[in-house]
Amino acid sequence: MSETVRNIDQALAGITEPWQPHRLTSVNDYDVKVVKMHGEFVWHTHPETDELFMVHSGRLTIQLRDGDVQLGPGDIFVVPAGVEHCPRADEETSALLFEPKGTVNTGDAGGERTAQLREL
Repeated sequence: MSETVRNIDQALAGITEPWQPHRLTSVNDYDVKVVKMHGEFVWHTHPETDELFMVHSGRLTIQLRDGDVQLGPGDIFVVPAGVEHCPRADEETSALLFEPKGTVNTGDAGGERTAQLREL
């Protein structure tokens, strides 16, 4: 068995574009992704899975149709499967995402912000 120590700050330092998730590691059937965010993403859902956001630095607003959720460093929020949401970062923000392998960042919306998962 190969054990690799990964450093979140080093991983984030290698990311140059917002909204482009990179796989930090995997746990069972889940990817742990790091991402930098700035600006508004797209409204979308993940019909088959929950999505966990953990803010590392900065501030993130998860816009929901029934109200916004504000997150700061160390905060975690789970968007339930099928709930329409739109992340927004008014300042550069970094976060970890926990999602099943193969989850597309734009969910059911698709479009130009759909990213190919990158390896670190």
